[in-house]
Amino acid sequence: MYTQLSRLICLMILFCLIATSSSAQYTSDKTWNFLIEPYLMLPYMNGDTGVGNLPDITVNADPGDIFSHLQMAAMLYGEAYTEDWAIGNDIIYMNLKQDAERGGDIADGSLHAKQFAWEISGFRRLLPWLDVGVGGRINTLSAGARLTIDAPNGVSVRNKSSQATWFDPIIIARIKNPSGDKLLYQFRGDIGGFGVGSDFAWQIQAYVGYRFSQLFQLSGGYRIISMDYSKGSGENRFMYDVNTSGPVIRLGFNL
Repeated sequence: MYTQLSRLICLMILFCLIATSSSAQYTSDKTWNFLIEPYLMLPYMNGDTGVGNLPDITVNADPGDIFSHLQMAAMLYGEAYTEDWAIGNDIIYMNLKQDAERGGDIADGSLHAKQFAWEISGFRRLLPWLDVGVGGRINTLSAGARLTIDAPNGVSVRNKSSQATWFDPIIIARIKNPSGDKLLYQFRGDIGGFGVGSDFAWQIQAYVGYRFSQLFQLSGGYRIISMDYSKGSGENRFMYDVNTSGPVIRLGFNL
């Protein structure tokens, strides 16, 4: 698995280098433009996860939990684009923690998850406001659970952690403002996994913003990232069927 993953990462890096090199060839005639967009997400979790032989954990956070846990996600998006084509590169890091719902044998507990994802995508503009594309996303997720189990033979505290890395192919569509507009808007949806990595994965992103100058723009919105992934059994079991969502603020630089 790791050999195949290493080859896949090398191919994706090579693709990035080729795409960047190709884009640079057109920079002199102003055909290609570039967007660098660091952004922050304030995430919370909703779903189920399972680690080893521990009981499945249900997490269900409401918006108030965002501020009580103060978990953050740091991300960076880059895009090279023309009027007809675009190449995107999205890097995501999230450090998440939520309390487990009590029920069954679970008297108390918490889930701590760290996720790193790297997405590369290519788009074709079909209409002034509509792009369609395909891409791939490498996910590395580590999850740890600490549960207080109230069993007939007494109360015990159990800890377990696991990690998984997989690749999801994705299909993307996005609606956005025509190039050159000062008022910015974007609605993007994608689906993926298809059993290659995740059983199924999907995302929705919606943003509005304003381009203040030729260089600088600012936007805000909301993002939902959903993954349904499982592998292994027994002590090696790892299951993650969780929606991660929250408000996002994006700071963009046009080059």
